[in-house]
Amino acid sequence: MITSKNNSLERKNKKSIVWDAFYEPTSQKAPLVIFCHGYKGFKDWGAWDLVAQAFSKANFFFVKFNFSHNGGTLEQPIDFPDLETFAENNYTKELEDLDDMINYLISDKNHLSKFIDQNKIILIGHSRGGGIVTIKSSEDSRISKVITWAGVCDFEKRTATIGDLKEWKETGVKHVLNGRTKQLMPHNYQFYKDFIANKNRLDIKNATRNIKIPHLIIHAKDDPAVKFEEAKTLHSWNKKSVLMSIENSDHVFGAMHPWYKETLPKALKEVVAFTINFIKKDDHISL
Repeated sequence: MITSKNNSLERKNKKSIVWDAFYEPTSQKAPLVIFCHGYKGFKDWGAWDLVAQAFSKANFFFVKFNFSHNGGTLEQPIDFPDLETFAENNYTKELEDLDDMINYLISDKNHLSKFIDQNKIILIGHSRGGGIVTIKSSEDSRISKVITWAGVCDFEKRTATIGDLKEWKETGVKHVLNGRTKQLMPHNYQFYKDFIANKNRLDIKNATRNIKIPHLIIHAKDDPAVKFEEAKTLHSWNKKSVLMSIENSDHVFGAMHPWYKETLPKALKEVVAFTINFIKKDDHISL
């Protein structure tokens, strides 16, 4: 297995995107799996490297990346050294980042594209990233399958969008505490303005209803951050989706940051195994 860490996708008049690839350099092209992190997340969080290794061993070309405005930098992709950039993030920027990553990865500009099967593109999103991949999959016919891990069902109700709108508009910024790093994470008012301007596009309900490809929803029953009810709601909007519940786990399936163990936690291992099985099957899985 080859691990290519902290590559930089340079873009004209846009912030660069830092990304990792995990793959087996074989003559047979591999399905491309792209993983999108969630709110206050990053590609190197916790056990995500171990997740990437598991997919690579299962003969996938696995890519994970930092959204361009997640607060990380090329020099320091872990945690949030660039809060000024974080404040300018929004959902449409993340959708644009994902589109740019897909376009680059399957293009001749990517020297690793020879290892990628362009006809098999799978998106996985965790938490807020689940909403991003759901919307992207409803818009982009190139996507073969979509999987959400602890995915949200409504952007309008999330912490980054709600709050005292009058004060937010007047001050131009509001802050959300990062419980782990103790940083006050700034959100400029542009976040709300961008959401309202793109509200129809950012409607996860409509996106879920429009998904025609295999759709897997994995969620812990005891998730304290994004309630299991959200997974049930997503499933109700797409009756052809597969809903898998994880017992005795949490929002990150037993992982944490930093993660020093050399193996995945039990719940996350189960999530990875089921996801790989789902992707490899030609048809939906009957539970």
